[in-house]
Amino acid sequence: MSNSAVGLLAKIGMPRHLAWGYLGILVFMMGDGVEQGWLSPYLIEKGMSLGQSAALFTAYGVTIAISAWFSGVLTEGFGPRKTMSLGVLLYIIGTVGFVGYALPNLNFWVMIVTYAIRGFGYPLFAYSFLVWITYRSPKERLGAAVGWFWFVFTGGLNVFGAYYASWAIGGLGYFNTLWSSIFWVLLGAFLALVINKDKFQVVATSSNTKSNELMKGITIMKNEPKVLLGGLVRIINTTAQFAFPVFLPTYMAAHGLSTVAWLQIWGTIFMANIAFNLIFGFVGDSLGWRNTIKWFGGVGCALTTLLFYYSPQLFNGNYWLIMASGVLWGALLAGYVPLSALVPSLVSKDKGAAMAVLNLGAGLSVFVGPALVGLFIGQIGSGGMAWMLALLYLVSAFLTHFIKLPAPALIKENM
Repeated sequence: MSNSAVGLLAKIGMPRHLAWGYLGILVFMMGDGVEQGWLSPYLIEKGMSLGQSAALFTAYGVTIAISAWFSGVLTEGFGPRKTMSLGVLLYIIGTVGFVGYALPNLNFWVMIVTYAIRGFGYPLFAYSFLVWITYRSPKERLGAAVGWFWFVFTGGLNVFGAYYASWAIGGLGYFNTLWSSIFWVLLGAFLALVINKDKFQVVATSSNTKSNELMKGITIMKNEPKVLLGGLVRIINTTAQFAFPVFLPTYMAAHGLSTVAWLQIWGTIFMANIAFNLIFGFVGDSLGWRNTIKWFGGVGCALTTLLFYYSPQLFNGNYWLIMASGVLWGALLAGYVPLSALVPSLVSKDKGAAMAVLNLGAGLSVFVGPALVGLFIGQIGSGGMAWMLALLYLVSAFLTHFIKLPAPALIKENM
């Protein structure tokens, strides 16, 4: 890598020794995201019920949550390369079973099992690299380093994956688009695990000690209650992200927005989000991680959730003003980025266990968002759901107030 490239990476806050790993995450997540925007309507078009489609994605969300928790403790016990490699293997096994057998035959129970296996893949790969970042980045630049992680993670999953799929479906067809995901996943793994030469020191331990490491992902929540609070805040962080697509498209359609217009708004929201993932990484390093999460993330998302929901009524269905409201919500959603720097900094050791709790929160939100809609929308309607999500954001701001760093590290977090 040239000196000019090294200098540029230093200026933008990306650890240069992990640069190939970041690129690998971007490419891997692009492969993982190829079906996000179209698989559910495709299955319903082929004769599956909405309930069956929801059950499929619920099973997927459960395995994502489990895998997200294991990613932190496995990384600390066995190292990120082995854990990430396991994620690649499970992703390929699940994809081969799902695309090769279950989907062509619309065998519902085999689809459940194979898609769930596939769900183990990306958390083990991506979140293990996030643990790698927390160990190998300077503390004073950790906010920017994790900001770059969420930039490549979200950019691959929600932006490049969607754009690639929109081209690939027309050129390759639905099934070949799904098969092509394996190529991108393997390419991402090659970049992150082979081209990336950074060393991660794993302390040699016995099998019994490694089992204890796995248990630390649970015991740390008892021993370090602030880590548990961080996990709860992480669940709330993206609960709305997974709840909105369940009920907002129908609500928007009732106010004159087509499905295409909704998809354009949703895609633009996350284009803004990935940019602000970087911005709030730097903001967190400057203004304090806790303050950034509390005010920009919690309070900011509470207000913009309501603005986004009521924007079709406030602006008489104006497409651009609705989009602007959504983009503002997506931008402030990135205010939670410093959480990935704050929580592991609460402990001097067992950072992998702390990240396991945070990763579990990220995985649980995939399940919690749709589950809340399923449980409550019949009683409180879409407007009630918007208020519930806004109140959850305020709860996260309240909880964040109590997530204070230990005294020696408490420099910017004392407000």
